[in-house]
Amino acid sequence: MANKGKYYITTAIAYASGKPHIGNTYEIVLADAIARYKRLEGYDVFFQTGTDEHGQKIEMKAADAGMTPQDFVDKTAGEIKRIWDLMNTSYDKFIRTTDDYHEKEVQKIFKKLYDQGDIYKGYYEGWYCTPCESFFTESQLVDGKCPDCGRPVTQAREDAYFFKMSKYAPRLIEHINTHPEFIQPVSRKNEMMNNFLLPGLQDLCVSRTSFKWGIPVDFDPDHVVYVWLDALTNYITGIGYHCGGESTEQYKKNWPADLHLIGKDIIRFHTIYWPIFLMALGEELPKQVFGHPWLIQADGKMSKSRGNVIYADDLVDLFGVDAVRYFVLHEMPFENDGVISWELMVERMNSELANKLGNLVNRTIAMSNKYFGGAVTRTGDNGGQQAVDDDLKAVVTGTVGRVEAKMAELRVADALTEIFALFSRCNKYIDETEPWKLAKDETKQARLQEVLYNLLEGITIGASLLEPFMPETTERILSQIHADRVPYDTLSSWGHYPAEGSSVTAAPEILFARMDVKEVLARVMPAAADEAAKAGGKDAKADKKAAKKAEKADAPAAEGCAAITYEDFARCRFVVGEILECRIVENSRKLLCSRVKVGDDVLQICSGIRPWYSPETMVGKKVMVLTNLKPRRMAGLESQGMLLCAEDAEGNICLMTPENAAIPAGSEIS
Repeated sequence: MANKGKYYITTAIAYASGKPHIGNTYEIVLADAIARYKRLEGYDVFFQTGTDEHGQKIEMKAADAGMTPQDFVDKTAGEIKRIWDLMNTSYDKFIRTTDDYHEKEVQKIFKKLYDQGDIYKGYYEGWYCTPCESFFTESQLVDGKCPDCGRPVTQAREDAYFFKMSKYAPRLIEHINTHPEFIQPVSRKNEMMNNFLLPGLQDLCVSRTSFKWGIPVDFDPDHVVYVWLDALTNYITGIGYHCGGESTEQYKKNWPADLHLIGKDIIRFHTIYWPIFLMALGEELPKQVFGHPWLIQADGKMSKSRGNVIYADDLVDLFGVDAVRYFVLHEMPFENDGVISWELMVERMNSELANKLGNLVNRTIAMSNKYFGGAVTRTGDNGGQQAVDDDLKAVVTGTVGRVEAKMAELRVADALTEIFALFSRCNKYIDETEPWKLAKDETKQARLQEVLYNLLEGITIGASLLEPFMPETTERILSQIHADRVPYDTLSSWGHYPAEGSSVTAAPEILFARMDVKEVLARVMPAAADEAAKAGGKDAKADKKAAKKAEKADAPAAEGCAAITYEDFARCRFVVGEILECRIVENSRKLLCSRVKVGDDVLQICSGIRPWYSPETMVGKKVMVLTNLKPRRMAGLESQGMLLCAEDAEGNICLMTPENAAIPAGSEIS
């Protein structure tokens, strides 16, 4: 593959005040997925991360721990790096702001900006937030508290050096207006322009005297360099920037950064302060700053003070690295905050990873071994199902283009959804071709071989695309089916899997095991689980009773129903729906819970059809849906519609499906 050029990506450097929770860890996993994907595309990627290790908060925490600040940050930086490595992230450089070369360059940068008149000495008086290490005016406070973190502030006054922000503001406004891709998402750009730049920038405090744990201002040692001028410059010092001298070849190659990936809470510092510092230094601005949303607990933003923190290593112990990577990448919308909980993690583990992906690979390998001793041959026999084969191939080979389009916009969750849609299509192909029936007919062995080849080819392409997001899973899948990863530039073509006598593994390995949510909760929070069990006994019985009632309510109406008018019928809205996801409702014997696409909407619908349909066979089906049925609770879940079925005299259920499977979801039925 031809080299597409350099790609320099950074995360915000993690503040070395303690162990990062899963919300902090999300950022490094997101950056890693982007970096790995760019490498697949053919870019020469340099991926930098690290730790921010100075400031009053760290000085105070070190004192509380009876440690020197340096010993304290050595310990916490080591813990942060351990978590980053645990999550299998492929960073090229881990910078620490206590690194000697960084500290020396920061001193040179400060002196240069002072000598050219951009920094001047004065004093600061206002409301100070210690955790954020920021001063605020009275008007900037929210309910008398810090506008960034919501914590209490104190009145403070101290001598300080200031940077003349307003000098460069017009130039920055022009840059933002002429480079619409610079700040993403657009909502973040609007916030910066309307709330900060257009009203007018105040000069920025860039030194402190009230604490000592920082980089000394070499010409005025009572002052230490304020955190943002210190921390932000890591993006250039880490790749060899030399202030006032000849920067390294690595710097000349990689700067400007192609992407600064940061949390939305520090977007102001990266899109206003950092670009202005670079303008003052005469350096190019980064090409793009993306302020991602937060991953929050189900009961609110994660906070150690609130006691609702989930850590990556605890999740990994239960679910494994790639399951955690999948979850944090898949559950984060492009702009809005994502939610994490132990219950949701188990649900995704079971429905997406164990059922949709793991079961597909397991079934395909098992059938290949059972019917042909693991020897897979491409025969070209379509068995009269050419359209079915063509549709599978179109979906599989078209996935790379859809993923590429999503990744170009940094819509990583959507890209991952496209890959799992490929696996869903392969599962549907099994239902369409029914290999177990072909195996019983001696005349259809060539067709059976072709079906299994097509499945293995689809899995090979899907697993190759999955590598940036779940690298270990890709390796495990391809190892089991004895396939090589398909080069990115050929992923949109068909026929990569060896065509004659290829041998898959003798015994398929379980990729992801289904989990019981009660067992998981009992393990991670035993006290809470016991309390919930005692308090929720009545609720559990009520849910069980409601489930049985719901299942009965799902049964067809008895004969002799009263006649209705046409107007009664016209109030019912019937449409074609497509099943996107389906899972078993644990508290019920009969219920399946499906996510059903109807036009632009997705409904959650519970149906008493579990004895006749498995979740795997449901995904991808086109069905008849009543969409304007009043929502109701079924086994503790809200059902927002009804899937229509037929029932024979023996009580067997059959879903009503359109004769033409190509009809789009959302089409009206009349």
